[in-house]
Amino acid sequence: MPAKKSFQKTFQKITSSKFKLILEYDGTRYSGWQRQPDARTIQGELYKAANNIFGKVRFDIQGSGRTDSGVHALYQVAHLEVATELPAKIINLKFNDLLPHDINILSVENASKNFHARHDAKKRIYLYKISKRRNAFGKNYIWWIKDDLKVTKMKNTCQLFIGMNDFSSFADNDPEEKSTKVLINNVELIEKEDLILIRITGSHFLWKMIRRIIGVLVEIGRGKLTGKDVERFLTQKSDMPKKFTAPPAGLYLEKVEYE
Repeated sequence: MPAKKSFQKTFQKITSSKFKLILEYDGTRYSGWQRQPDARTIQGELYKAANNIFGKVRFDIQGSGRTDSGVHALYQVAHLEVATELPAKIINLKFNDLLPHDINILSVENASKNFHARHDAKKRIYLYKISKRRNAFGKNYIWWIKDDLKVTKMKNTCQLFIGMNDFSSFADNDPEEKSTKVLINNVELIEKEDLILIRITGSHFLWKMIRRIIGVLVEIGRGKLTGKDVERFLTQKSDMPKKFTAPPAGLYLEKVEYE
């Protein structure tokens, strides 16, 4: 009997493969990335499709990070670990045949057995879209703000977030987060016609952190907050940014970078 168990373990080790998945999705209809028992999620839909593709074979799908309910992704990365002889191209085709129209696998490629979509990611880049006008088609994809925002003030304030800071004022309590310190590599604001685009690059992000940074920047643009307030939020715990949480519709995971 011990010899049989050893053989089974060896066989499983030989046949198990790991794949890197790059996907895009419209998060409007979903309660975020992470699987939940009573809600529709992106990871949950991937698991449904994988069950259909691989049958009773055990598998695991993990993403580079958890996007919130209603948040979109232009370039989310996940890994799939499964014992299969199917080539990456066929796995890609089978997933897209089974997934809902608002989730699309852009590519599937073979990955090393040590690759981990979340642990190996070095930077995450998020993009937020603010519209300066009412838009007939963009309700689920932009935040329309009626006020005339002082964009220069917002742009100048972006610099205050760069570096290693304690973002406890900008995050909800999350038992999975061991620290509220986050390294922000860059925050840039671009004004393009009727849009204000804010791109934030960081090592990782806390739950609702980006949406609260955006909300605070908008209050700066409205003239209701100042740079001094932001400096205080980064040095003293405050519940005020919670009041300004931006809606999820305008937020996109734009890129995940690896070594």
